[in-house]
Amino acid sequence: MEQFKLLTDLRDYIKDLEKLKGKVLARPIPEGGSPVFYRECDVAKGTELVQGIQIGDYCFSHCKKWIEPHSQMGLSFSANWKHLKSIHKLKSIKNPGKSVDVYWILEKADIPPDLKFVADNKNDRHYFLTVTKKMTVDTLVKKLKQIADRMSIIKDGTRALS
Repeated sequence: MEQFKLLTDLRDYIKDLEKLKGKVLARPIPEGGSPVFYRECDVAKGTELVQGIQIGDYCFSHCKKWIEPHSQMGLSFSANWKHLKSIHKLKSIKNPGKSVDVYWILEKADIPPDLKFVADNKNDRHYFLTVTKKMTVDTLVKKLKQIADRMSIIKDGTRALS
């Protein structure tokens, strides 16, 4: 574990991590939010959530009790400094008065079985945490909780990202 004395040290460290491209994956989250689950106040009005999972993120069965594997659907992560900055800025604008924390994890972290990080075919600075095997929503919730437990956090990432 490395200790940082100055915010610029952390900024330089994060920029060095960018060279790993796709190895460090991050999600900006409004304060009080979960790094893997959504709250009603975090999504657009009318967006459907099932146990905190946004319907459009994963390939749900018609009954909404199962998640089907899909290589281009899953929880979104930034794998690039510029992409992270733009998503962080967007989250800051949509959540005025709240800080936006940055949760991050190494791609090769101990990911639960049947989940995998996959690069977005349309944008290599964006990755999905995908499901590789059909599973129940309850099973995915348990696995996402395990991921959340392994994630590190940068509280109010605004200064680190500027």
